[in-house]
Amino acid sequence: MLPAYVKPYVKRQKNDAADADAICEAVTRANMRFVATKTPEQQSGLVLHRTRHLFIRQQTSVINAIRADLAEFRIVAPVGRKGIEELLDVVADASDQRVPELARGCLAALGAQLRMLKAQVLEFDRRIMAWHRSNEMSVRLDEIPGVGPALATALVASVADPKVFRSGRNFSAWIGLVPKQRSSGGKDRLGSISKQGDRYLRSLFTAGALAIIRYAKIHGTKRRPWLTALLARRPTKIAAIALANKIARMAWVMMARSERYKEPVALAR
Repeated sequence: MLPAYVKPYVKRQKNDAADADAICEAVTRANMRFVATKTPEQQSGLVLHRTRHLFIRQQTSVINAIRADLAEFRIVAPVGRKGIEELLDVVADASDQRVPELARGCLAALGAQLRMLKAQVLEFDRRIMAWHRSNEMSVRLDEIPGVGPALATALVASVADPKVFRSGRNFSAWIGLVPKQRSSGGKDRLGSISKQGDRYLRSLFTAGALAIIRYAKIHGTKRRPWLTALLARRPTKIAAIALANKIARMAWVMMARSERYKEPVALAR
């Protein structure tokens, strides 16, 4: 059980006896939600994703440090991979007098660290792809538009038992892609998304939805009437969250029912 679901049953004070009493009380509730146990393979997959994500955050931190340090010497470059390469070329050029030797040595160390992190991220990408190809469920999830090997393997590793969720909406709510409710007196008041649950999965779903919208804006949205109507009345990022919610529900159906992806009629024409 999640500790947050047990906390309301703690009467007073915080000690082992009160915690045990609260657990015994919570476990008897008919509507209590329990956490399914993951297999060692799923835990290993999560370690793989977390390690890769850590390297990516470290890579971003090193890039920001290089840009900030060189900006102190009025050396800036465009945003993106080419921009950071231009800055590293400046650091490697010993004849460039704009960078003092003391700072050059520090920046060269940061550049070496950045290259090592990039190599590690690529290695973990290869490991994720290898695991993806060896897992049948992950391969089937990859058929959904907006779902790639990273999201497919993350879903397989994170969801121990998809049948724990009663519906696709419950699964989407677990990820944090549904609106927060502040309803009272029979009136429904919905706000922004709750952002509860797994932040990593939510970011991957959102990135996949944004990729679909970006492709649709370039090549046209005639084959996606639902998305066309949504983009006509809502901003791009709000439409991306709605599309991510839709993708999450489709993923749950495929996992819970062991089905393959079926193209909607509007796309099959």
